[in-house]
Amino acid sequence: MDTGSKMVSEKSVVIFSKSSCCMSHTIRSLFSDFGVNPMVYELDEISRGREIEQALSMLGCNPTVPAVFIGGEFVGGSDEVMSLHIKRSLKPMLKRAGALWV
Repeated sequence: MDTGSKMVSEKSVVIFSKSSCCMSHTIRSLFSDFGVNPMVYELDEISRGREIEQALSMLGCNPTVPAVFIGGEFVGGSDEVMSLHIKRSLKPMLKRAGALWV
């Protein structure tokens, strides 16, 4: 298993973010409001941040942050997460991943 796979499977919800990105903050706040405690990697604050950002770009993340993984699967960025939330699909997805119990 490579480092990237290990990072996204570390917790049921993983967010790749940048501390200066307002959309990253919004997505983190949404999960926090649900009572979900995601693993957050601030790419502008970790040593391999640029390398990880390039890998996210190769996955099709544009922009590269926020990039959300639920249950080890890439969900998308802020547009995709908000769309799932509006369609009432996000909470069931979080429940299936074991990130949310209520």
